[in-house]
Amino acid sequence: MTTASPRYARRVLGKLLPSGDFMQWHQATVLHQCLSQTAVMLSSKRKWTPPNAFDLCSHCLMCVPRNLQAIPITKEHFALYQQEIAPREKVHERCKNVCTPTDTFDRTLLHTHDKSRTDLEQVPKIFMKPDFALEDSLTFNAVLPWSHFSTAGGKGNRDAASSKLLQEKLSHYLDIVEVNIAHQISLRSEAFFHAMTSQHELQDYLRKTSQAVKLLREKISKIDKVMCEGSLRVLRLSLTRNNCIKAYNKLKLMATVHQTQPTVQLLLSTSEFVGALDLIATTQEVLQQELQGIHSFRHLGSQLCELEKLIDKMMIAEFSTYARNDLNRPLEDDCQILEEERLVSLVFGLLKQRKLNFYEIYGDEMIVTAKNIIKQCVVNTVSQIEEIDTEVVVKLADQMRMMNFPQWFDLLKNIFSKFTIFLKRIKATLNSIRSVVFLVLDKNQKNRDLEDTLQKNSTKDSTVDTEVAYLTHEGMFISDAFGEGDLPSVAADTTSQRNTSPNSEPCSSDSVSEPECTTDSSSSKEQTSSSVTPGGVEMMISDDMKLTDLELVRLANNIQELLYNASDICHDRSVKFLMARAKDGFLEKLNSNEFVALSRLMEGFILDTEQICGRKSMSLRGALQSQANRFVNRFHEERKTKLSLLLDNERWKQAEVPAEFQDLVDSVSDGRISLPEKKTAATEERKPAEFLIVEGQKYATVGTVLLLIRIILEYCQCVDNIPSITTDMLTRLSDLLKYFNSRSCQLVLGAGALQVVGLKTITTKNLALSSRCLQLIVHYIPIIRAHFEARLQPKQFSMLRHFDHIMKDYHDHIAEISAKLVAIMDSLFDKLLSKYEVKAPVPSACFRNICKQMAKMHEAIYDLLPEEQTQMLFLRINASYKLHLKRQLAHLNVVNDGGPLNGLVTSDVAFYTGNLQALKGLNNLDLNMAEIWEQKR
Repeated sequence: MTTASPRYARRVLGKLLPSGDFMQWHQATVLHQCLSQTAVMLSSKRKWTPPNAFDLCSHCLMCVPRNLQAIPITKEHFALYQQEIAPREKVHERCKNVCTPTDTFDRTLLHTHDKSRTDLEQVPKIFMKPDFALEDSLTFNAVLPWSHFSTAGGKGNRDAASSKLLQEKLSHYLDIVEVNIAHQISLRSEAFFHAMTSQHELQDYLRKTSQAVKLLREKISKIDKVMCEGSLRVLRLSLTRNNCIKAYNKLKLMATVHQTQPTVQLLLSTSEFVGALDLIATTQEVLQQELQGIHSFRHLGSQLCELEKLIDKMMIAEFSTYARNDLNRPLEDDCQILEEERLVSLVFGLLKQRKLNFYEIYGDEMIVTAKNIIKQCVVNTVSQIEEIDTEVVVKLADQMRMMNFPQWFDLLKNIFSKFTIFLKRIKATLNSIRSVVFLVLDKNQKNRDLEDTLQKNSTKDSTVDTEVAYLTHEGMFISDAFGEGDLPSVAADTTSQRNTSPNSEPCSSDSVSEPECTTDSSSSKEQTSSSVTPGGVEMMISDDMKLTDLELVRLANNIQELLYNASDICHDRSVKFLMARAKDGFLEKLNSNEFVALSRLMEGFILDTEQICGRKSMSLRGALQSQANRFVNRFHEERKTKLSLLLDNERWKQAEVPAEFQDLVDSVSDGRISLPEKKTAATEERKPAEFLIVEGQKYATVGTVLLLIRIILEYCQCVDNIPSITTDMLTRLSDLLKYFNSRSCQLVLGAGALQVVGLKTITTKNLALSSRCLQLIVHYIPIIRAHFEARLQPKQFSMLRHFDHIMKDYHDHIAEISAKLVAIMDSLFDKLLSKYEVKAPVPSACFRNICKQMAKMHEAIYDLLPEEQTQMLFLRINASYKLHLKRQLAHLNVVNDGGPLNGLVTSDVAFYTGNLQALKGLNNLDLNMAEIWEQKR
């Protein structure tokens, strides 16, 4: 039996034998192969080669290949085998139950089985192990001991006999196995030949099937040539044409992209930064969406990014150059924007690149330009003044300090006018920049509104799409289902946008379909809209501005703040210019007219800047206030010193009133508190008046009070000219009025004029004149108070209480003077009446002396005081006279009894009454002389 015979027999019998018989037969087969090869090796005395593990059995998992024996075997390895064997086992068991073998067959089979088992038991158990492998050294030594193959030492015939015996034993085992195999084959020979016959029938059936399939294929091939090949070829060619068109469009797009860098360079050469940035953005989008993976463009994206960074630097440099050129233009009355289209393009490009701090560049240029404006103005002015030698005086500040006030004032006026034009230009430029920012902000708002509208209509759109899809599926035309008026508005809008889109190009005649000819236009998804700036510059705003509303609003506020900073810069530079001139005390030496002119100029400039920029700048106003305070201090000290000198030299005699002072008083009465103009010829021809006429009343006054009125009006006019010093002037004027009151009191009531001026005595005329001067000042205090009240803030009205205090002090002073006049006569009455005796002659010498002194008093005060005050004063004097006379009569025990003494007293009193009432203005005075007598109880 050949080696192939057992293998073929095993494959056939493995399907025919029962599982138990198959296992026994399988073990015998394995043993047969092992013994066969062992016997062959021993007979040929060559190296033993183990049988191929894959040739042993292809159905039993017990025969594992050598290279897999080391793998641990688990239950999962038998899952497939169990799935295949389980149905067969069920069929086998069912057949055993249905077809019961005959007893003869059973006995024969049992006898044969027992005999085979007895023969196989002679074979050692090692050959029956499932893990039998001769490559295992232990197994090999157990089957073939090395002692039987040792040839060294020449042990002789005994070893040869042992080897022969082992060979015969293995041959015997081989014969047993072959006999068992042959016996098994003989038992199943009929089934074996039946299987072979079935195999031949199956081959015949397969051959017929193959012929039928071949015939069918030939028919299908003819049908394909006749009915399908042409149509499929048309479709194939159409697909090829579409692919070619796509390839052509792609190549055109690649050619366009290839020209991006030269085009960008061309745009940059004309400063078209926005167009260059849009082109770069579009190209990058095309590279990412439609040309992704093109090897030739693998570096183009990074190159475009570097080019974009270069454009950023170029735009910043260009904006810096623009700002420098715009601010350094000749400062004339022209406030037009310099190259507004260029400015709008630059700002839009910077916003597109999110360079939101570009306004800082403009702010830096403003500072430099403001310095240059002052410097240039000073240089131009100095060059026109011949008195200044620029070779000797090198420093510009020193040259400026050599100017007189008119020259310096004209220079300051020129600087302020230049700064005004400078701010107007800045405002126009910044407004143009803000307009661009607000247009972008408005575009963002419109986009959000459009998105909200589309979102609200999404439900309606989805319903329409569903209906259209249904109608199309049913084979109807959409126009049959919807009238023209019922068509969805969104679809109509979409169609109109598709047909009228400015970015779309008409399809060429060789295009196949609309999507193929819109490759270029669909490469960029940006939508643009046209907007016009307030300056009339039209610009296109794209939707790729990735700026939030918060960023845009903050930027707009920063630009507005830059305008405020421009005003602050101009004010700061002006303050430094003023301080440079004020180092030598120049501003403090200005007279009132010069300082008022300077103050008005500065106030006008401050108001102009506030009107231009819309916000107050406090630096120049603060400097003006500081200089105003110094001016007020000097102004007040000069006038207070002047008043002090006037008072120290005042002799308290009635002075003539020049016409200019009368005109000054008349202007105040008309409601104009201002200093009179220069004297005219008519004024100089008018003679001085004896009295000052104020609202119909005569005021006898001294020269000091006339000048004091002029000084008071200077304070009031200074407040009108410099409103910022109102509170300071009010305080200083209050101090001046208090000083005049206190100093005049010291000089007149306190008799200080005796030592200061050298007066011999303070007469009643001096006292009456002083009282009338005080009354004149009191008359003007309410007018002054109203003047200041109209110029104070409501929160500053509390300062007006100074005038109330001054008014009270002046009235007290006037009352003290009146009391002093009464006291003078009181002391006289006390002196004279204390010596009075009731005796003849009548009138007595005492009463003659009293009437004489009363006449002198009346003569001294009547022309100075009003008639009402004179009457009130003499009533008080008369009361004092009656008091002293009554006391003296009581001392002399003279009573009103009609006696001789009473008659004498009555005669003296009648003489006194007649003389007193004979005085001018006192004729109607009620003296009530009956009070001199003691009332009877």
